Amino acid sequence: MKKRIAVYPGSFDPLHNGHQDLIERSLQIFDEVIVAVLRNEEKEPLFSSEERVEMIQEQMEPFSNCRVDRFSGLLVDFVDSVGACCVVRGLRAVSDFEYEFQMALMNKRLNPRIETFFMAPKEDFTYVSSRTVKEVFFLGGNLEGLVPSRVLDRLERRKAQELARA
Repeated sequence: MKKRIAVYPGSFDPLHNGHQDLIERSLQIFDEVIVAVLRNEEKEPLFSSEERVEMIQEQMEPFSNCRVDRFSGLLVDFVDSVGACCVVRGLRAVSDFEYEFQMALMNKRLNPRIETFFMAPKEDFTYVSSRTVKEVFFLGGNLEGLVPSRVLDRLERRKAQELARA
């Protein structure tokens, strides 16, 4: 029987507990999950793609069936190159659905072999996004329970670096 490999793509800038929830639940469904960090420097990420890969690797270290990689270009090309059959996408709210559904249909048109698997995060994380995590953090809000402690440490170091430069 062929190994069922899924790709969970995203910017993960930074990784938060909603991401981790989806990764860990995907690992129960698929034989292997590849967390694919998008290299898109046009978005001006807070963390480089290398740093984002490191953060995810640190968190997913206990899981032997999870690996982390980077990609740019068409997602379907990356999915094909790693022998995956499925793309995992999280849906936090109805507003996510329209965009994700359009992307799933386009990916299906580009490569009919690739399926998209939609998952809802645990209720505790339905409002969490990387963008809101960064906004709340830089405005002094409490992120306890929303990001892994190692990610919070990296956020604090980044904030200190930016303050030192100012």
